[in-house]
Amino acid sequence: MIKAEAEKRGAIFVKFEPNEKINTETEKKIIALEKEFNFVKGKPLFTKYTFQLDISKSEEELLKNMHQKTRYNLRLAEKRGVEIIEDSSEVGFEDYWKLMEETTKRQGFFAHGKEYHCKMWQTMTESGMGHLFKAVYEGKTLTAWMVFILNDTIYYPYGASSNENREVMASNLMMWEVIRYGKKQGCRLFDMWGSLGPTPDIKDPWYGFHKFKQGYGAELVEFLGSFDLVVKPTLYKLYGLTDRLRWVGLKLLAGLRK
Repeated sequence: MIKAEAEKRGAIFVKFEPNEKINTETEKKIIALEKEFNFVKGKPLFTKYTFQLDISKSEEELLKNMHQKTRYNLRLAEKRGVEIIEDSSEVGFEDYWKLMEETTKRQGFFAHGKEYHCKMWQTMTESGMGHLFKAVYEGKTLTAWMVFILNDTIYYPYGASSNENREVMASNLMMWEVIRYGKKQGCRLFDMWGSLGPTPDIKDPWYGFHKFKQGYGAELVEFLGSFDLVVKPTLYKLYGLTDRLRWVGLKLLAGLRK
């Protein structure tokens, strides 16, 4: 049925990326689907790994399970007077976008443009799923995060930070306050939206983000991966080649922006 609908709409392929942890049972299901529907391994839209934290536990237990340095850093931010504020207004979004531009240039990675982020923010906040938080210190916004809530899970997909006053550890307090906010909203799980694998390379540019999330005592989770149901094989190969060339260009462009 899905393939017939895709053919009717002129699609090249249909992508499936199950929100399922990898285990013996789910692997068997995927093998069966690959044989029956001729799925192929596709390029992931999301990372294969993420950190997930059970936030149904008490605050005392969550603090106890954190890395000692992480706990110290968030307490330091509190003592320095960092404030975490929910601000899903247009002003809040502009603060978020200013930091996003700064972060992408500093880190040298590619991100979607302002129009994409603006539409996403508007859609998510209007639905009640999206919430924008800022970490403010001495009148300056040092960190801004966009988080989503769906069912009993709070997700942290996008965040940006300033290079100023990094010594006050604003991001550490931000993570803790978002965890507390999720608990208040009745969430049981916090998905930190991506990580490196079980043996991360310390030279990887994302290693710092990985260690930051790991410090909160979260579980490293591996997903099943990405699978494509190919509708038009020749165009699918051409699409793959074009996409690879596109990303080469984007990485070069991101490098030039640093």
